[in-house]
Amino acid sequence: MTGEDVPAVMDLERRLFPHDAWSEGMLRDELAETATRHYVVAESDGALVGYAGLRFVPPEGDVQTMAVAEEAWGRGIGRALLTELLDQGAARGVTHTFLEVRSDNPRAQDLYRRFGFVELGVRRGYYKGADAIVMRRVAQEGTTHE
Repeated sequence: MTGEDVPAVMDLERRLFPHDAWSEGMLRDELAETATRHYVVAESDGALVGYAGLRFVPPEGDVQTMAVAEEAWGRGIGRALLTELLDQGAARGVTHTFLEVRSDNPRAQDLYRRFGFVELGVRRGYYKGADAIVMRRVAQEGTTHE
């Protein structure tokens, strides 16, 4: 993800998360933290259809955000984005990856479970209108992501 991607990312962010979207300033601040962040986008037919970001401070990493446009659901984009984040984290020494996922988003929860994330707990009221399920994945040497 580059600064040129920000308008398209913000458009998708606001469509998918209308009540708790990141601000453009927050996103630009994240992109500026190149020593501890890795952000990527997914495109299809020249249009941005997904994005994701990882904060890494080895041995820990945090999936900061991840989203896929509804019209692109079911095409493996979320799997590809998460694989990229986990690969980049592993290359930087991350062995424990954390994330929060909306309690009302079973599609995302299922994806994360397929990658070996397990539920640690719940943050009540973390999102507007939903709790956050806190999950963690511990990398196992010699295993694949799914």
